[in-house]
Amino acid sequence: MVYGESRDERRFGAQQAIKIDPFVSEFDMGLARPLARSVRLNGFATCLRLEQVYWEILGEMATLNGCSVSALLSHVDREVHLRHGGVKNFTGLVRVVCVVHSLK
Repeated sequence: MVYGESRDERRFGAQQAIKIDPFVSEFDMGLARPLARSVRLNGFATCLRLEQVYWEILGEMATLNGCSVSALLSHVDREVHLRHGGVKNFTGLVRVVCVVHSLK
C-alpha cells in the first residue's frame, strides 16, 4: 500500500483520464436491465433474455423492416442456420446484430 492511496485506488488501480465518459448525465441504467421475453423462432416458442437496450434496437429494426420482432429474429435464426450451420449462442448473436445495426 502506498501512503495516501485511497481504498478505491487500490481496488480499481490509478485512474487515467477518460476522455469519453459512457455515463453521460442522461444515461439510463434501465437500458441495462435484462428482460426475458417469449418469442417464436420459425414457429417454435422460446424465451430470449436480453437487456432493454437490445429489445429497443430490435423493435427499431423490426419497424424498419415492416415486421414483428419475432419475424426479425426468425429471419436471423434461419439465416445463421443456412449460412453457417447454426450458432451456439443465439442471444450473443442477437446482441452483435444489434450492435452492427447501431454502428451503421
